[in-house]
Amino acid sequence: MKELPLSLYIHWPWCLKKCPYCDFNSHGLRGPAPEALYEAAIIEGLKEQGARVQRRKLKSIFFGGGTPSLMAPDTIGRIIEAADRSIPFHENIEITLEANPDDMTPEYVASLRNLPFNRISMGVQSFKEKDLRFLNRRHDREQALRAVGLCKENGIQNISIDLIYGLPGQTLEEWQENLDDAIRLKIPHISAYHLIYEEGTALYKLMEAGKVTPIEEDLSVTLFSTLINRLTEAGYLHYEISNFGRPGYFSRHNSSYWTGTKYIGIGPSAHSYNGESRQWNISSLPRYLQGIKAGIPDIEIEELDINTKYNDFIITGLRTMWGIRTADIRERFGEEKQTYLEQQAATYLRQGLLIRENDTLTLSKKGIFISDGIMSDLLWV
Repeated sequence: MKELPLSLYIHWPWCLKKCPYCDFNSHGLRGPAPEALYEAAIIEGLKEQGARVQRRKLKSIFFGGGTPSLMAPDTIGRIIEAADRSIPFHENIEITLEANPDDMTPEYVASLRNLPFNRISMGVQSFKEKDLRFLNRRHDREQALRAVGLCKENGIQNISIDLIYGLPGQTLEEWQENLDDAIRLKIPHISAYHLIYEEGTALYKLMEAGKVTPIEEDLSVTLFSTLINRLTEAGYLHYEISNFGRPGYFSRHNSSYWTGTKYIGIGPSAHSYNGESRQWNISSLPRYLQGIKAGIPDIEIEELDINTKYNDFIITGLRTMWGIRTADIRERFGEEKQTYLEQQAATYLRQGLLIRENDTLTLSKKGIFISDGIMSDLLWV
């Protein structure tokens, strides 16, 4: 029988300090993390999930957070071994560690060589000191540059960095210099996100108090356009709205989310998807640990009706360079929705905001700039 691919996300919920723009489930440490207790809960969660999946092998594991690079290498190793016991690994599995640059000391990076990691995702955010201070990051420019070099010296070539643009007071020249730094470092994958003022974050409160001012929309568009043009010229493929990779270096794990691959989330607030429902773990760490210990995971479930599945397919597929095949719409969701999609897409095709080639709809370069509005109009309401 055919083996179906599966992806695994493991959440580490602690940071040394909380970034002001972050709305993820993460907590600043006031003392040592209860690492042994949490490790046991993760391993138990893997056993529970492994019992549910059949005929599947893991194509990717992503250690996210929080700051997973705060984990002891021995802890990471035992978790990876437990994952392999619970759900067999695909022979070409991608295993990613999310890391802060200042955690990537020579000793720590060398220790990773003894673990089966083949990808590092670093939260660089900026190579500008003033940006890093504003974002309350722990590292500086030199630590970011050194971390990339240490990875390469230790045989880790598959490196991704996160960059943030649209910071208050940021200029086009500063953003161009950030991109030039990344290109000079020959980093094969770059994820770039516009700064968002998420309600409930420290940054949002500063905006509400008038202490920071978001940049003008025209500059936001210029920064995004510069991002696309500069990285495309440098040989990167713009394979998802916020993601750029050199050939062979796309994130297999994140691509799972955009291409409908089933995935499992372990840890508080982590999400899972099995094609028929979405499930997410309770956000409270104490309640998550209690549920795992009692053998009754504290989760919420959303059963997906055909309309929701169609909308998810549109939103995820249209974000990528692979787009949406209208034949897939007909096969999965029926002729009525295929007709609806083609009717809704017609105006955008005439305007050159969508492109249709070989039965596949993709966003044009112009369309990417108003992708949210296009997707909204294609959704079933």
